[in-house]
Amino acid sequence: MSIEIGAVAARDRRQAIAEMLEEDGRVSVADLAERFGVTDVSIRRDLVILEDAGQLRRVHGGAVVAARHRREGAYATKARENRELKVRIGAAAAALIRQDDVVVFDSGSTVAQVAVHAPAPLRRGSAITVVTNSLPVVEEISGWDGPHLIVLGGLYLPDHQALVGPQTVADLRELSADLVFVGCDGLTEASGLTTPHVLVAEVGATMVSRAARVVAVADATKLGRRGFTPIAPLAAIDVLVTNAEADPGQLQVVRDAGIEVILA
Repeated sequence: MSIEIGAVAARDRRQAIAEMLEEDGRVSVADLAERFGVTDVSIRRDLVILEDAGQLRRVHGGAVVAARHRREGAYATKARENRELKVRIGAAAAALIRQDDVVVFDSGSTVAQVAVHAPAPLRRGSAITVVTNSLPVVEEISGWDGPHLIVLGGLYLPDHQALVGPQTVADLRELSADLVFVGCDGLTEASGLTTPHVLVAEVGATMVSRAARVVAVADATKLGRRGFTPIAPLAAIDVLVTNAEADPGQLQVVRDAGIEVILA
């Protein structure tokens, strides 16, 4: 298969990558970046999009063809919901990370986008320390150049692609962090951040308690919506990153609680 090297539109590039996978069964980030004349970061974003579409499975350093009849999981379905907003929010939130930070990434597809968009200088060596219970975040960080990555143990929840439970909580209580990125399925004045699973909530609450700065990432559909079980009250949040189309009234509730709002 012959592919012209040069500035290929992102959509065309992803189509070409999908075709290469069909032919070869596996691709590497380094080879694709060289072939298309783009950065490793651009290729990894392409692979994330193709994985969400069910066209491949990301592995360390690249991707392999997806199993043809694999049941689609709940996480993959949620990752496709409001994907453009999640990408924007992830990029804006990633700009908050600083050199030498200890950064905790919660589970959730919006939080995973923060890891995907981490600035290039922070992806090299031990520029930052990453702590997470999220398998998509682990997959992303493991492709960096010599990352300092701490993976929390625990019980695996397939629908959340995350590790939870007493071991996860115990691991977190031994750590302190500069920054935590936490997701949610709802955010209200009365209930704070909420999630549909009690074990996910327990881990999220512990993460919040161990970080100096708490950043909630949530698209506008989550604002004003009350989920099943609370993670943390509004008073525990320092920054909310959401999309610019959010309802002004809901944003004012958040600002009145003393929370900095960043619109993506």
